[in-house]
Amino acid sequence: MPDIEDDVPLPSSAMEALPELSPTEELEMRARTIKLISDLTGVAIAPDAEQAEVAKDLARDMMTDPKKRIEYAKYPSETMAYLAGLIAQTNVSLVDELSDLKMYVVNKLIFEIENAPDSKSRITALSKLGEVDGVDAFKKRTEMTIQVKPIEEVEKELLETLNVLETKFLDVTPKITNNVE
Repeated sequence: MPDIEDDVPLPSSAMEALPELSPTEELEMRARTIKLISDLTGVAIAPDAEQAEVAKDLARDMMTDPKKRIEYAKYPSETMAYLAGLIAQTNVSLVDELSDLKMYVVNKLIFEIENAPDSKSRITALSKLGEVDGVDAFKKRTEMTIQVKPIEEVEKELLETLNVLETKFLDVTPKITNNVE
């Protein structure tokens, strides 16, 4: 008999015990369960044309509004399995690193530049290549130099500047002329 602790609150239902899942996570969980039951019972999961079409419609809905909550329970297992397969196909990463994708883009642009049928196409491809991060042929740069100085030196420079301003603007004395006749 396992040791059961006292004063441990138990959820009132299984739904309360489950964590909050995103629509995609819930679909993956349902698909794994459907697959497991299919493997255990030996019954294949094969959606008919109507179930496949419903799954495609659901996949379109999920892609247009990823936050939308779909009531998966009202659909048969075949539809859910097909939908999970569709979603899994769209969530595949084509490249492991973004640097690989960048290299692909650069190589394709260079190919287009070399094989473009006219100068307009070459110029367009060249301008796109110049915009690629790392090439930066058209990027405007602003450089800023920051000097770190001791506070005493900064205070001295500020006082000198203030003195110059003070003598320039405060040394204006009105000149009174007496033109008495």
